[in-house]
Amino acid sequence: MSNKGRQPTSGRLRAACHLVVGNLTFAFMVQFSPKAPLREEQIMAMNRNELLSILNKGEGILSLTPTWVPRPFNRPGKRLRLHPDDTYAFGMKRGAIVERWFSSVTKVETPGGGEHEGLSRVNVDGNPDHAVLFKHFVDELGADLFGRELMDKYGTWPMYAKLYDYNEPLFHHVHHGEAACARVGVTPKHEHYFFPKQYNNHLGMRPTTFFGFDPSVTKEEVKSRLAMHEIRDSKILELSRGFAIQLGTGWFTPAGVVHAPGSLCTYEPQWNSDVMALWENVVGSGEYFDYPWLCGYLPPGKERDLDAILDVADWDLNMLPNYREKFFRPPVANEKGDGYVQDWICYGNNFVGAKELTIVPGASVTIKDKAAYGCLVVQGRGMFGNFICESPTLIRYGALTADEFYVCNKKAKEGVVVKNTSPVEPLVILKHFGPDCGMP
Repeated sequence: MSNKGRQPTSGRLRAACHLVVGNLTFAFMVQFSPKAPLREEQIMAMNRNELLSILNKGEGILSLTPTWVPRPFNRPGKRLRLHPDDTYAFGMKRGAIVERWFSSVTKVETPGGGEHEGLSRVNVDGNPDHAVLFKHFVDELGADLFGRELMDKYGTWPMYAKLYDYNEPLFHHVHHGEAACARVGVTPKHEHYFFPKQYNNHLGMRPTTFFGFDPSVTKEEVKSRLAMHEIRDSKILELSRGFAIQLGTGWFTPAGVVHAPGSLCTYEPQWNSDVMALWENVVGSGEYFDYPWLCGYLPPGKERDLDAILDVADWDLNMLPNYREKFFRPPVANEKGDGYVQDWICYGNNFVGAKELTIVPGASVTIKDKAAYGCLVVQGRGMFGNFICESPTLIRYGALTADEFYVCNKKAKEGVVVKNTSPVEPLVILKHFGPDCGMP
């Protein structure tokens, strides 16, 4: 991450961390600077044996550190549980922190991002300065970490998840379709939304999401709105269709669909990509996006070709008359037993899946899955394997948390013992998978 524009801070905080191995609990204090970004040179590199030792110490589970992402647009919804003094921890030019990424080997594409920005890190010893890139584990351990099927097909861990938190609606934008990505050598971004109740104490300014266009709209109508991009407000949403968002449900959004997400804090498992183009020039309270945002990731010389810009979208998908029927995703039962229930919350595609696991107070269960996964504790506290887990109330920038983990393929199949240690509150965990998870 870049240190440009940052002021030094003298205050340091201390936090207690715990790791449980067998019948022993190891306690240690972590000292961190709440506003100092992790320097590139602080990120440790280890060899394969050292990485395997860390994975084995956690019995197949890695503890991950928070990965914060700023954006130079929109306004923060302030629902990520980040301390309000740290909203602009990357400096004012980079914008507010509005996203948190999980199990990521994907770099942020926003201009000004550091070399490792967006990449998840593994907590190896309770010292944030000793964090190791999750990508090192992925690159070095390969199939031993995420399974032979994904390794043979993709050569890497192919997805990540995020929470994005904007107080205003996002722009009508598109993640280029498969053919458009192939023309410029980038990866398409298929994504799935889920709207967790635990992270939506308010719904923002417009809790409505727009997908594609009304089936009566023609390509020429859309093209005429795009032609206005540098002249006046194109008001392209007038041609789209919006759906009021329901908490506890989701939508699958394949690459090639133009969409304008609403202002909820959204959990988003997605394919490894950050490729997009903005088709809406004036958003929310009047924020303007100039022409380079419209013509991103086009072949050289095509930047002013409106037909080429239109061609990055999948027209048939955008015009589906039964769009809600095809892509709306209410929870679907996965399994339940004594003290727990687990639902599919992201499913029905060939790319990413997710589950919501809920464990009642005092219960201890062994949960088996078909594939490796990352996960986030969104409510409650307890034990996740040998690790204490808890959903944080307030996080300082640079602090460690006990809410994010990655479970290797072998451990997922053997089963993770999860215990809710609260006498009154459910333990709720969101789990994100690649396409090998057996989703419906």
